Amino acid sequence: MSRCQCEGVEAMFNPRLVRGSLIRYRKRGPAKTTRLLTDAVRAAGVDGATLLDIGGGLGAIEHTLLAAGVISATDVDASSAYLEAAQEEATRRGLADRIVFRKGNFVDLAPEVSEADIVTLDRVLCCYDDMRSLARLSAQHAKRLYAVVYPRDEWWSRLFGRIGNVLVSLTRSQFRLFVHPQSEVEGVL
Repeated sequence: MSRCQCEGVEAMFNPRLVRGSLIRYRKRGPAKTTRLLTDAVRAAGVDGATLLDIGGGLGAIEHTLLAAGVISATDVDASSAYLEAAQEEATRRGLADRIVFRKGNFVDLAPEVSEADIVTLDRVLCCYDDMRSLARLSAQHAKRLYAVVYPRDEWWSRLFGRIGNVLVSLTRSQFRLFVHPQSEVEGVL
């Protein structure tokens, strides 16, 4: 992720937005894609496994999978506000001592981050300009299972991405959305 994109992530996922997301998460639970991802990972078996969640957001994946049998987790996120909220929620749930929180761009941090049995990226590729590096390095960290959720390369996803980028650019944010072709993502993985 370029410096500009990291700054865009930090600005986009600011304390106000994240606080609202945390309130909704506490009321309604994880988003649908997050539930689908964690259900699939749990079905593959998580007892005694380690987890690396890239772009962990509020920590919903860690919270769910730690409760299901994962023994420890690492959460890497470029948003300070998300990391703070994830730590707060992990503390509230009594899970904080089993999670390591790392701030920054995973591609830059990859040499310092340990491999894990399970690596997850839930709606992270769509926030990342250098999909090839992120997908390659994150997949290399997965010892057993790699789970990723990203937008389909469909006309409506591309349209939504373009409209979203126009709206975000009006705020002078450096954040951008990306709809990477599925064939390219699968080619890297």
